[in-house]
Amino acid sequence: MNRRHFLRGSAAAAAASPLFAARPARAASAQDPDALRIGLVGCGGRGTGAAYQALLAEEGTVVLTAMADLFEDRLAGSLATLRESLGEEMADRIQVPEHQRFLGFDAFERLLESDVDVVLLATPPHFRPAHLEKAVEAGKHIFCEKPFAVDAPGVRRAMAAAEAAAARNLALVSGFCWRYNVRHRELFERVHAGALGKIHTVYTTYNAAPNAVVPREDGWSDMEWQVRNWFHVLWLGGDHIVEQACHSLDKMAWAMGDVEPLSVTAVGGRQVREVGNIYDHFSATFEYPGGARGFHMSRQMVGCAFDNSDHMHGEKGSATIDGWVPHHEITGQEPWIYEGEGNDM
Repeated sequence: MNRRHFLRGSAAAAAASPLFAARPARAASAQDPDALRIGLVGCGGRGTGAAYQALLAEEGTVVLTAMADLFEDRLAGSLATLRESLGEEMADRIQVPEHQRFLGFDAFERLLESDVDVVLLATPPHFRPAHLEKAVEAGKHIFCEKPFAVDAPGVRRAMAAAEAAAARNLALVSGFCWRYNVRHRELFERVHAGALGKIHTVYTTYNAAPNAVVPREDGWSDMEWQVRNWFHVLWLGGDHIVEQACHSLDKMAWAMGDVEPLSVTAVGGRQVREVGNIYDHFSATFEYPGGARGFHMSRQMVGCAFDNSDHMHGEKGSATIDGWVPHHEITGQEPWIYEGEGNDM
């Protein structure tokens, strides 16, 4: 039984990369029965980065064989970036012939009809629920970038697709990358083991600069301008608290043991943005069972202080994460500072 056959029957095996990590380096081939064939849906910066990381995940047994995007220049640019980044020594990991380069709104459907084993879903978030559903129906293993959706109906579709993936033993990994950061994992392991005692307060921030704007070119339709600037368009991106600050909300959920809050009260507004129709600041208060509270602030404004930190307070101490420094520390009855190496989360 070769590995591709094995992975089709076991999502657990797909997640257990150490099982295959010791394989010798050799030239990859899309025809090799032991290779994993990757398909990229969404060839922007994040999609290109996800493909690059996937191609480096193992010693020569992962190959990129199909790509899909709305725009030809984005697909071509992604290919060029990947080739430059991988260099001549690993150039054989990119095997995307012309007939496997799909363009248009139905490009992802044609990619799913190919023989890829794993799909990377990295389009603007609006399209993600449909892409996730179709990928599960096609029996593909999936990396799905966050957020899974931009509204409540989309979230329900994504949840149903996740349940269907589990029922079919398909691997489904989300883009909540901090869950795979070794520094974070060790800190939260200690928190959940009781280093802080019962947690009563969590405070998270994601204050950053606005995302870049792509200038409109002659001949672009309104749709093309919006898709190319999806960060700034509500129906495509969901606003920055959904698309970007969701990382901070995910860490709040992690601190609370992934228990759902009882309620949330939030405010937001738009003071200085000049492009698009999303807000530029948010604040929210979450109420959890037992009286614990979570507080969140996020902002995208030029010329303001940046902050991407998380603070947890309990009966026995406090924990602080500053992921951009990075700094991970627990103070109180069980003091601790992370001093080990990091990883590519």
